[in-house]
Amino acid sequence: MSEPRKIVVVGSGLAGATAAATVRERGFDGEILLLGADTHRPYELPPLSKAVLLGNADEPDWVRDEGYWTEHDIQLLSGTIATRVELGARLVLDDAGGEHRYDRLVLATGSRPRTLKVPGGDLPGLYTLRTLDDALRLREAFTAAKRVLIVGAGWIGTEAAAAARTHGAEVTVVAPEKLPLANVVGDEVAGAFYRLHEEHGVQWRLGEGVAAITGDTAATGVRLSSGEELYADVVLIAVGAAPSVELAHAAGLELADDGGVDVDAGLRTAAPDVYAIGDIASQFHPRYGRRVRVEHWATARTQGEHVAANLFGANEPYLNSPYFFTDQYDPDRGGPAIGCEYRGLPVLDRDRVVVRGDLAGYDFTAFWVTPDNEVSAAMNVNQWDDGDALQKLVDERIAVTDDQLRSGNLADLG
Repeated sequence: MSEPRKIVVVGSGLAGATAAATVRERGFDGEILLLGADTHRPYELPPLSKAVLLGNADEPDWVRDEGYWTEHDIQLLSGTIATRVELGARLVLDDAGGEHRYDRLVLATGSRPRTLKVPGGDLPGLYTLRTLDDALRLREAFTAAKRVLIVGAGWIGTEAAAAARTHGAEVTVVAPEKLPLANVVGDEVAGAFYRLHEEHGVQWRLGEGVAAITGDTAATGVRLSSGEELYADVVLIAVGAAPSVELAHAAGLELADDGGVDVDAGLRTAAPDVYAIGDIASQFHPRYGRRVRVEHWATARTQGEHVAANLFGANEPYLNSPYFFTDQYDPDRGGPAIGCEYRGLPVLDRDRVVVRGDLAGYDFTAFWVTPDNEVSAAMNVNQWDDGDALQKLVDERIAVTDDQLRSGNLADLG
């Protein structure tokens, strides 16, 4: 593999920006172009649904300081959309008429909020949450609203519910699942999140489908599949994210069954010198022996760091376990709150749950354990002393007993 002279990174979110910065920090002295649709300089997404939406911050966590990109001779084209990739010509075209040749190409185009394909789903006034501008608009709306309606009970939906209640709005959450987050943590742990929000006054309408968004010229509520109508000042659609793979697909790159771009263990596509990272990367993960596509903050950052080495001839496999964190409600403002970290990748219909601590009191660690008694995932809720031990259990798939997990010294296991 010849030494590259120019590296182009498409997507200026955390994954792409980290890749560009890490390439330079590893000593590469050629051209680096980082282009992305967001008009702001690269930032991290987690604070948007947490500190920014709560009003504890007006800015996100920036990937690097404001002057970094210029000081490190990285050409940052913000507010620029890549419109076509020509693999044979090694060329990226953008919506400003730019043509950018590359020796190595990193695709990090991220995700976009899913929409509801129902009547009224395109009405003005519907909110989604993905960008800094989205978060600032939504915070302003939460502050002024009396009634907030959230469609979706995943991570964004539950964090937004906590923020809206903190701002004093009445909150109703509608979702087809029987419990919030049940599809990612299972019923037992999901029950803790259900109770937390119920204690803060959130009204749940679970097991309900949305038949239509209501309103004449702007969204004013939803009609449920039962025919009942719910009204609100703010309607937030939080039904997940779709990987933005259109650019890659149009270029001829193969897509995997999970909707992501097919990459190998080292994050390479089948096209020469083209890589995909972050939300769009469907990686064959050696730790799990199957394809994995992860939309979390930590994966975006660490895949950006990892791919920077592989661009120069290595093809080291990316082995990190998925990691996620959430903060819901603020204990300093009264009432119960959950802060947690979640490591690993369980198979919910296979793995059993073992709980250490007080589930009802929101002070516990939950483990997902395989039939071979290996820890596939761990979630520490309001417990912060065992992070390293939990990471080791998950990464090394150490065989343990349920009693060891419930009451043993976790640092001594394995």
